[in-house]
Amino acid sequence: MNIVNVNNANVSQNPHKVDARKIYDTKSAQVVHITLNPSESLKRHITPVDVFFYVLEGKGIVEIEDEQREVAPDTLVESPKKVPHCWCSKSNEILRILIVRVPRPTESARIL
Repeated sequence: MNIVNVNNANVSQNPHKVDARKIYDTKSAQVVHITLNPSESLKRHITPVDVFFYVLEGKGIVEIEDEQREVAPDTLVESPKKVPHCWCSKSNEILRILIVRVPRPTESARIL
């Protein structure tokens, strides 16, 4: 059994310069826990694999292709591979998101 406490996971270096922690990383999938402080955002980018996001805490704006929506906790958002997307925290609270990439990417995301 493998148990990972996100608070004990290392913060990964990333081009977005936000708190991103890989908490699951196998050949079949990758899970990253992201924390965005108020006014922080992810840069618009494209991933080479399908991604889904699950909002754990806070409210944020997700943009996929040209569509933007505000989402709140307990919301799942799908983003197909090779489609531009980004997140931003527009509120005064922390936004925590679980990001699941399936299958595990073999190449890096491309920042736009």
